[in-house]
Amino acid sequence: MIDALALPTDHFLWLTLICFVAGMVRGFSGFALSAVVMAVGVVFLPPIALIPILWFQEMTASLLMVRGGWQEANHRTVRGLVIGSAIGLPIGLALTLSLPVETSKLVALSVIVTLAATQLTKLRLPFLASRSGLWGSGVLAGIVTGLAHVGGMVVALYVLASNAPAREMRASLVLYLFVSSMVSLITHLLFGVMTSQSALQGLALAPASALGVIAGKALFRPNWEPYYKPFCLCLLIGLATLGILRQGMGA
Repeated sequence: MIDALALPTDHFLWLTLICFVAGMVRGFSGFALSAVVMAVGVVFLPPIALIPILWFQEMTASLLMVRGGWQEANHRTVRGLVIGSAIGLPIGLALTLSLPVETSKLVALSVIVTLAATQLTKLRLPFLASRSGLWGSGVLAGIVTGLAHVGGMVVALYVLASNAPAREMRASLVLYLFVSSMVSLITHLLFGVMTSQSALQGLALAPASALGVIAGKALFRPNWEPYYKPFCLCLLIGLATLGILRQGMGA
């Protein structure tokens, strides 16, 4: 099986562990699965190879989480974000494909640090809470999905600006990740990013993400909720910064 995946055994085992931990983060925080995998996984694979693998991880997590949030989500908001993301995704993928591998790694890691820091400081951008802000957020989410598969973090900035109830924000983010993943599959196929090999790799790692999500949901405690997001964001900033430093040192 390892031969069919075209991955060294140690790389596959590390990616399995990374997906499990990332799934746990998604399970108790509702976001950041792709960001965690991308922040560490670039050690083993370039972003353009991780992006289709992450499609399977996000779809797996979304299938486990979407049912409870379907009715609580703001469907008008999710629809606008998904359409905007569908427009932006080809732009992001085209940029990633045009960049040298090492540069694409730095871009992906820098995007993660910037978005995580923005959320950690609770930066509110009031202009996002408008119709143009909705579409702009969707397009930007699509672009960064094509760069680093972290469009959900852009959407989180939009829902933060909208001052929606916390339950609605979380449900909208989960629903966005689910629907946008289904739409993005077409773009991945058209760009040749989703191949039979990447699909096999994604499917092989999906059980680890699923187990992580289940474990994360089981570990979720309502009284700890205020600490989950800051912890996850600090973790992301630390992991991505270490990755940037490693790239800078040529390791």
